[in-house]
Amino acid sequence: TMRTNLQRSDSMAKPSVGEFVRQVRQEVSKVTWPTRKEATQSVIMVFVMVAIAALFFFAVDTLLAWLVQLALSIGG
Repeated sequence: TMRTNLQRSDSMAKPSVGEFVRQVRQEVSKVTWPTRKEATQSVIMVFVMVAIAALFFFAVDTLLAWLVQLALSIGG
């Protein structure tokens, strides 16, 4: 098993910096990048969803604050 472990570590040896950069460039060239329109639409959708979530949590917080205030006024 010692020999097997050594063989594994040899086959998984770290590439040189130049080889690493070459591999990264090769992988990046395979990426399908979004168009400007797609990226803009995605950003707008993120902002819309954040606004909806903010409004939802504001409403829940306001409701819970009102319920706590009501409970404290009844109990006191």
